[in-house]
Amino acid sequence: MMVRFNSSEAAAEKASAPVDPKIQSIVDSISSLTLVETSALIKALKTQLDIPDMAFPVGGVAAPAAAPAAAEGEGEDAAPAPAEKTIFNIKLESFDAKTKAKIIKEVKGLLGLSLVDSKKFVEAAPKVLKENVAKEDAEKIKKTLEDLGAKVSLE
Repeated sequence: MMVRFNSSEAAAEKASAPVDPKIQSIVDSISSLTLVETSALIKALKTQLDIPDMAFPVGGVAAPAAAPAAAEGEGEDAAPAPAEKTIFNIKLESFDAKTKAKIIKEVKGLLGLSLVDSKKFVEAAPKVLKENVAKEDAEKIKKTLEDLGAKVSLE
């Protein structure tokens, strides 16, 4: 026998489920973090829990990741050719002091930070601007920032 809930019944069931106060406190704390603070939290958790970085396929295309695994199972002595990197981290290396204001405004728009946080972020260069960005988007962001006088690298 299958029981189906409509969305309002499911929401009511979730709302009535008791949440451990310790868990609720953690959820409330994480919800109040800025984007930069959330990124720092994720890095700290990965380090503390020894979680490896994982590149997720863009657009649900998993074939390139499956191809090396299939080649290994065939018992070939030759190593599979390295796949072209499609996911990048964008790192702000440095910037031209004359165009600092324009770079701060661009970083503000890219990351959704306040003007003060964007200024602190830019002044802390070299610093990773965005992680796990598709190649095409990463190149666009890099070109935009370089046109403003920043030195940007894709990792």
